[in-house]
Amino acid sequence: MNILITGGTGLIGKELIKFLNNHHNVTVFTRSISKAYKLNGHQINAVSDLNQLDFNQLDVVINLAGEPIADKRWTQQQKEKIEQSRFNITQQLVDRIKQADTPPHTFISGSAIGFYGRQAQAVDESWDNCHPEFSHYLCKKWEDIANQAQSERTRVCLLRTGIVLSDKGGALKKMLPAFKLCLGGPISHGEQMMSWIHIDDMVSAILFILNQAYLHGPINLTAPNPVSNACFSQTLAKTIRRPDFFTMPAKVLTLLFGEMADLLLHGQAVKPTILLNAGFRFHHQYIEEALRNLLQK
Repeated sequence: MNILITGGTGLIGKELIKFLNNHHNVTVFTRSISKAYKLNGHQINAVSDLNQLDFNQLDVVINLAGEPIADKRWTQQQKEKIEQSRFNITQQLVDRIKQADTPPHTFISGSAIGFYGRQAQAVDESWDNCHPEFSHYLCKKWEDIANQAQSERTRVCLLRTGIVLSDKGGALKKMLPAFKLCLGGPISHGEQMMSWIHIDDMVSAILFILNQAYLHGPINLTAPNPVSNACFSQTLAKTIRRPDFFTMPAKVLTLLFGEMADLLLHGQAVKPTILLNAGFRFHHQYIEEALRNLLQK
């Protein structure tokens, strides 16, 4: 198949391309062609202008582009940057898909479990009582734009992704320095739930969705067993053989990060019901094994 991917230099995109390259023709849409080739090799085709592509010749579009949501304090300017980095490219892709005479049969577009907002109970794709906050607004509009590509000829799949655990970057890489210095521990009371997914299962799930033509709409990409922040912290500390007795007070976190601190202070227990019902098998279902796999190599 001919596959176009955005976000191909990001954490998930790089790992996904390793597998796609084995069986498909992959084109990466990127702002930095040299970076795309450096990270993904010259087997891919890299372009910086969608006008260079004929969408009639594409079978699949995978849209993973977007400014990291938790890298900087949420000033109004940063919020707009986060939004536009998702909305603009998604709208461009949708417009090109809709204009094609023979459009791609599959459009897989990123989203996040932030769609649900903070929740006090377990939720899955059927949940519609979402908490109104920035993460929900962001994901809902992002998904609404992507859904414009839905037609009899193009299915749209929305990847509501949890915390992706990898030894090459992302959230885990940011947590490790403090834990290695024996300064790690739970955030606030630690009871807030964390919905996570191992990078290998993340990539496998996208490939599974790609090959299951009947799947469409929102799909949760989270391991079946979310854990509390306290449990995650204890397990991470044990895995790297460090203590776990420091607690980050909520007031300090809010002082440092403002509204963005809500991502860490309020949890979600998100279940991957659609994937499980479709027969997808997670290789890393439990946090203890997942962290051992990533950190004890």
